[in-house]
Amino acid sequence: MPGSSPLRTYLVEDNPTIRENLVATLEELGGVASIGFADTEQQGSRWLADHGGHWDLVIVDLFLKQGSGLGVLQACQGRQPGQKVVVLTNYATPDIRVRCQQLGVDAVFDKSNEIDALIDYCLALSEGGSA
Repeated sequence: MPGSSPLRTYLVEDNPTIRENLVATLEELGGVASIGFADTEQQGSRWLADHGGHWDLVIVDLFLKQGSGLGVLQACQGRQPGQKVVVLTNYATPDIRVRCQQLGVDAVFDKSNEIDALIDYCLALSEGGSA
């Protein structure tokens, strides 16, 4: 949609290289705006609690500098219907995928081989589609 606002995306990732590359790639593609990041469970959960309706997408890594992305996912439980939460992890095992699904995650992507799928997902959301 022309003139529509960008997909407001918050990132919970403790690896600065992954965080910077992902933000740069998503913003380069257009339609996605990074509105902040956290590298610990506490920071991410607090930000989400303080900014409930002010984001469209949260991308969460499960293994953080302090705490776990699972705690951040729990902080997203009361999100609004249009808000999406996805996991980007090196440990996208079947058990982890099931646990994420139980926590209401919209999608799980493996860092090693599903980055393109995550980018496609974000683009679909930014274009107003359902991913």
